[in-house]
This record gives sequence, C-alpha cells and structure tokens, in this order.
Amino acid sequence: MNRTERMYAIVEALRAAGGRGRNAEWLAERFEISVRTVKRDVRALQEAGSPIVGQDGRGGGYQLARTAPLSPLTFTSGEAAALAIAIGAEPALPFRRDARSALEKILGAMTPLQRAEVDTLARRVWMRTPATSRGARTGIALDEALRQGVVARVDYEDANGQRTRRSIEPMAFARTGGHWYVLAWCRLRCSGRWFMLERVRAVRVTRERFVSRDLREVFGTPPEDAQPVKLT
Repeated sequence: MNRTERMYAIVEALRAAGGRGRNAEWLAERFEISVRTVKRDVRALQEAGSPIVGQDGRGGGYQLARTAPLSPLTFTSGEAAALAIAIGAEPALPFRRDARSALEKILGAMTPLQRAEVDTLARRVWMRTPATSRGARTGIALDEALRQGVVARVDYEDANGQRTRRSIEPMAFARTGGHWYVLAWCRLRCSGRWFMLERVRAVRVTRERFVSRDLREVFGTPPEDAQPVKLT
C-alpha cells in the first residue's frame, strides 16, 4: 500500500485497539515498515488534525483520543480487491450474499479512479470455477435457515448415490478437503451429521423453529487445524 493508504490504516488500527493503544513496534510489524517511519507517519497525522495522543508508561505508544469522533471506514484498493477475489474463489462461501453486498457498498463509496485500481488488481488473479454451483445455491437457502433458526428439508445424496429426504436443524458451516459442509442435527438419524453442500439436491426452508443445541456437545471440539473463524 502507498503512504496515504498506510496512514489511513494506522488510524483504523488505533481505532480498533481502543484504550489499549498500540506501540510503534507493533505498528511497524503490522505494516512492515520501520519504527522511524511509523513515528514520521504519526507525526504527519497529528499535524493534519488526527486526534492521536501518546501513551505514558512502560513501552509508550499511541491511541486515539477518547473524544475522537467516529469516521466512516475507509478501504484501500487492495483490500477491496482481496474481498472480491475471496468471494469469487468460493462459490459455496457461507453468507456469500452478504459478502457481495458488503463489496458493493465498498465499491459504491470509492472514486472512479479507486474502482479502476480495484478492477486492475482483481484482473491479475485467474481462477477456474464452475459455471454453476449447486453448493452455492443450496448454501444461500441453508444460510437463511441457520440464521432464522428454522428447520430445512433437504434431498440428500450420499457418496454411494443413495438419496434420502431429511429434516435438518442447521448449526454451523465447515470447510475441509476442498468442500463446504453444513453441520446439522438430522431428525432422521437423531444425531449430528455433516452434509456436503454439493450433495444437497434440493432444499426448502420451513417456518418451523427449533430449539438451539450446543454445537460442541453435538459435534465435539474442532481439531487444532480447523478452529472457528476469528475476527482478530
């Protein structure tokens, strides 16, 4: 990222840190620059009116003043391109519709020049994805059922080609071995089951609500290399 983008990113990093703040060493490692460059950027931001204050005490550091007003989020062209690439690479991505909506909002707030930069970056990534994805279509419906806490009725085909019609209570999504699965309580088997999205031949979201079950009690803890998604 260029200097302007980096300075915006420094402000957002301090905003996210809240009262904890961040020291120059942390910022230098985060943005892959020298401590000297961090101090120069912070000084420039302060001179431009950004409410960045120094922290006293061991290690020092910086934080945004508590009276600092909230500002609209800013995204670099690289960040927007990364989101577009992630969406395009995963046709069956859970909450894909929401991700696409977020991308459209980001692009809508950009200048024509910024959008052109995003397009240029995104076009440098080639991906071979199926023209249509059954997993993507069923994923949207199961997203809805999971969020609303309602039963979904699915026609499912197992690895042997045998089809069954089941009522399931969607609980979570998981990805392993290059495939997306919905983890659900299966009323037919009276136990938790993994259903590969690509093998769900049809799905209907009902209005029947179900009592939420504890994910770990039904499926146990995930392996160390398959932890839940973390926001930070």
